[in-house]
Amino acid sequence: MIQSSPFLRRVLLADTIFSGAGAVSFTLGAGILANLTELPETLSRETGLVLILYTALVGWLAMRSAMPRAWIAFVIVINGAWTIASIALLLSDAIHPNLLGEIVVVLQAAATGVLAELQYLGLRRSHGAIAA
Repeated sequence: MIQSSPFLRRVLLADTIFSGAGAVSFTLGAGILANLTELPETLSRETGLVLILYTALVGWLAMRSAMPRAWIAFVIVINGAWTIASIALLLSDAIHPNLLGEIVVVLQAAATGVLAELQYLGLRRSHGAIAA
């Protein structure tokens, strides 16, 4: 367990808000997003459902002053992997979004990458191991 810095908790809260908004948008608005971006509706809906679970985890962490270091590392790795996977998906031949779809994927990948970096910095600012 670590004593999380206020900075780390604020970044986790920002991630919770960002991911929660994505979860709602992708899950409930999958059809609309598919029409606007030419991204697969199923991809949007399933992304939203995954984000519901992720949002719950990050929200839980954001509310704690003491948290398991491994869970923060997990969140950072997931955000980094999400960023890389998003760009890889665009570069693959698996989807064919229009320009708006490409912009949406790049922006959310960039935002997720920034969150990963900020979470890493917040983890470094946090205090070492504490008694459980």
